[in-house]
Amino acid sequence: MDNIVLAIDIGSTKICAIIAKIEDDNGIKIIGSGQTKSHGLKKGSVTNIELASKSIKNALTDAKRVAGTDIKRAIVSISGAYTKSLNSNGIVNIPHKEIGIKEINRVMHAALYNANIPNEYEVLHALPYNFKVDEQDCDDPLGMNAARLEVQTHIITTQKSNLYNLKKAVKAAGIEIDNIILSGYASAIATLSHDEKELGAVIIDMGGNTCNMVIHVGNSIRYNDFLGVGSNHITNDLSMALHTPLNVAENVKMNYGTLDTPNNDLIELPMIGDEKSTHEVSLEVVHNVIYARVEETLMILAQSLEKSRLKEHIGAGVILTGGFSKIDGLRNLATAIFDNMPVRLASPTNIEGLFDDIKGPEYSCTIGLIKYAANDYTPYEIDVNKRLRYHGETPLYENEVVLDDVLQSDINNDTISPANENKTNNPSVFLKTRPKKNNENSVMTKFWNWATQLF
Repeated sequence: MDNIVLAIDIGSTKICAIIAKIEDDNGIKIIGSGQTKSHGLKKGSVTNIELASKSIKNALTDAKRVAGTDIKRAIVSISGAYTKSLNSNGIVNIPHKEIGIKEINRVMHAALYNANIPNEYEVLHALPYNFKVDEQDCDDPLGMNAARLEVQTHIITTQKSNLYNLKKAVKAAGIEIDNIILSGYASAIATLSHDEKELGAVIIDMGGNTCNMVIHVGNSIRYNDFLGVGSNHITNDLSMALHTPLNVAENVKMNYGTLDTPNNDLIELPMIGDEKSTHEVSLEVVHNVIYARVEETLMILAQSLEKSRLKEHIGAGVILTGGFSKIDGLRNLATAIFDNMPVRLASPTNIEGLFDDIKGPEYSCTIGLIKYAANDYTPYEIDVNKRLRYHGETPLYENEVVLDDVLQSDINNDTISPANENKTNNPSVFLKTRPKKNNENSVMTKFWNWATQLF
């Protein structure tokens, strides 16, 4: 049975909603989309819940009208603003000597429990980048025989207030949230090939007011960073340098913006504060203003790459996406600033039904959210709901549950001992529940519960 999913990319400059059909073989078909200008957001974070919810609702209305369906649940992006990341290890015994999904889930939660996460922060993703089976490195431990399993994870957290405000804005728009995904992670899903993931790549989603960077090495994200600068800052710079209104500066950026060799042609622009008066400006001045801002932005991002200490693992180079990446000459400048590393400008990978107006690089995050809903993510991870996600699982969009309290308690008290191993292998503990086939099961369950309480 096909599933209908809704993805909402909540950005600083635009909100984009896409509705897609996920087929049984995880194929994707876009059936509706809508977008609107963002209000009530600043640098990727909600600053006014009422205005943000209205913007979300407007984008949803357009998407639902095109798709001809009314959907109430969504997978939503969150900016890298106010995020912190850390690495943590977990280790558990394997009493039955065979590693299954339950054992991988336990070791992942053990790593979460061992992490020193501040009280004011909430986990977005826990991504394993290395497993060890009896002290030996392992790409995928599933099905292997071992006495002990260890994991190293990259944990991405965000401020609780930032997360809760986002949830409130989406809920006020009449939508329940199934999952929340870091925008840079979603952009990586939409743009990276398998080879690029294996070789290691830097993905930078350059938007209107923000740049989100993630470094993907092997099976997982190893580093993420955020810069509160985007293409709108170029518009502001042009407005101040050319003494012209912001809307005129935006037109100048779109029509004449380039990082290539400038010319000396003159253009006539209205004066700020007195739009009836005009003055002539050289395109060389326009070029210099844009070049200075873009160069500064790329240099800060290059410094972040150095700070990650993962530069030697980046075999596939730098992938630039997002609306900011469309400026002429960006690739050549980025190649020079990133020490001649390979640089690629990326749009989201093509999928069935992808409308022409959402094929550009500015939609990488939204398409990545849809692909995440179709199980296109790292082999294993724990999501914002503290739920293990893994390749090959059956998507249960509206029927997934968080870990059983018994299992969570065992993980919190986990030590490498047979006693705890036996406790956590209780067959009554499940990671998920499937939807019931009919109401008869529900009625019989209620009757049985009533009878057992009565007698």
